[in-house]
Amino acid sequence: MATAPVEPPQRLVNSLGSDPSTPVRDWLAALPTVVQQRLDAWELTLERVDTPGGRGSLVALVRLPDGTPAALKFPVPGRTSAHEAAALRTWDGWGAVRLLRSADADGALLLERLHGAVSLRSLPEAKALLEAAGTVRRLWVPPGEGHPFATLSGRTDEAVAALRTAGAAVSAAAPLVEQALDLRRVLPSGATEEFLLHGAFRQGKVLAGERAPWLAIGPEPVVGERAYDLAALVLDRFEDLAAGSGAAAATRRRVAKLADSLEVDRERLRDWTLYRAVAAGVREAAAGDRQRGELLLEFATWL
Repeated sequence: MATAPVEPPQRLVNSLGSDPSTPVRDWLAALPTVVQQRLDAWELTLERVDTPGGRGSLVALVRLPDGTPAALKFPVPGRTSAHEAAALRTWDGWGAVRLLRSADADGALLLERLHGAVSLRSLPEAKALLEAAGTVRRLWVPPGEGHPFATLSGRTDEAVAALRTAGAAVSAAAPLVEQALDLRRVLPSGATEEFLLHGAFRQGKVLAGERAPWLAIGPEPVVGERAYDLAALVLDRFEDLAAGSGAAAATRRRVAKLADSLEVDRERLRDWTLYRAVAAGVREAAAGDRQRGELLLEFATWL
């Protein structure tokens, strides 16, 4: 059993330090004790806390009682992490990290160990896109009867409200925001399919593994059409497109290539990508990263 003190990585502390939510602050304060209790309960040996780590969870590298390497994850409590375990159980290791055990009491997830330092972002862009497309395709499965996941259509009102609030801080983007608002209202109602989606898919969330070359991590599961998930992949590494010549044409080619390779409607992928680019752009600008926000908004105009 681990006896060394467990401290949250500084990146996580900095990310959550200004969060006004009392539950989140309380969770962060209690985290060292909670982690140690879970290590003891599951008889895990702590190797080290993963650093610098992410901004939405603490991940500790551990070993099971038989010596098998694993990863113990504690996501920040909230809606985005509420059904991560359910999604991982649904996939059961098909295209995603395998869930070995979970605890509802503290949200702990015991996961197979992947190579955390090796993601698809380590590959050249064309190869990374190819591998990412093959990975996300595996995740698109029926959600099942009585599933616990939120739906894109069910989140429409709050998504529209969030975009309108963030967009108000970026007045120059008003026409794009209005276009994105219109798309967010009508796109879910026009969908003809329902799949379990990763929800936050991008190259950085696909890591190298042992039993499979590449496996997805960190889902924010939602049920809806595949174009929503694929739109995030269109946006991935958008800075590379922006830095090259003919950025607008290259962006449209990426949409067409991904849509055709995964048999997704081009126009719906284009529309979801525009919405997600604008939503991300105004959010980044409102949070203070105006340069990145403006580049995302420019990306939206290329579509």
